[in-house]
Amino acid sequence: MISWTVGDITIHRVDEIALPPQTGPWLLPGATADVVARHAWLRPDFADRDGVLRLVSQSFAISADGLRILVDTGIGNGKTRENPAWHDLRTGYLDRLVAAGFPPESVDMVILTHLHTDHVGWNTRAEGGEWVPTFPRARYLTSRAERDFWAGYDMDEARRQMFRDSVHPIEEAGLLDLVPVPAEGAEVAPSVHLVPTPGHTPGHVAVRLTSGGESALITGDCVHHPVQLLYPDIGSCVDIDPEQATATRRALLASLAGAGAGAGALVLGTHFPPPTAGRVIADGPAYRLAPVPPSRPEGGRPGR
Repeated sequence: MISWTVGDITIHRVDEIALPPQTGPWLLPGATADVVARHAWLRPDFADRDGVLRLVSQSFAISADGLRILVDTGIGNGKTRENPAWHDLRTGYLDRLVAAGFPPESVDMVILTHLHTDHVGWNTRAEGGEWVPTFPRARYLTSRAERDFWAGYDMDEARRQMFRDSVHPIEEAGLLDLVPVPAEGAEVAPSVHLVPTPGHTPGHVAVRLTSGGESALITGDCVHHPVQLLYPDIGSCVDIDPEQATATRRALLASLAGAGAGAGALVLGTHFPPPTAGRVIADGPAYRLAPVPPSRPEGGRPGR
């Protein structure tokens, strides 16, 4: 398994699927091939030779404070989805989660950065013709602002279906905790904080991990792809508030590359393809990602 260490914390990457090439032009329409071609460091890892973005669906499984924590749960298997790339998947995600040392019954906490279809899918799995919580011992956490927003939103049928199969079952099981997340963030474990990063959705949070003087940040969808480090104003076609999303991204990147508390954090992108993790550094008027190799890559040998 691929993993990184941050102080006493271990972060495992749990792969679900590589998203198809058409995902990039749809999701980040401003990231054209011409834009990508200006920056050689994006290729071949983050874009192909034709300038098409590479994106993935993955989770991060974390050992921290004696807890087993999962950040986001991907798309899920066997679910009816409007997007053909997400419809009725049959992936080995759970097997990979087990291989990382996180069998479903061992997970203590599931953090949902936001309630979009590709971040909540493995909240549940099919059992006896019903959708049941995949992680029956876990507390599922999301921000109160996030759930309150969707409660008042006029959803289309595709989104209602997602809530029926991936959100309502954990609510009905009494497993969903709604966390107030003020501007300064919210502590959900001694080493784990939710950071408000609104715009993509109103209650979106990133996840900050701190241990032994080191830190990491899991982006969720406040940053979808490293091209947004170069062009923070490139937004997603599904941002609820594009202006807020851009402002959030600019402030977050400045803090990660600056001299403040967040500077030097290991950044792990929820949709970043391998190498997945890196540090945000200044690149002229904007930023770029300096990849950080895993502490333990595939094959079990420590990274250098």
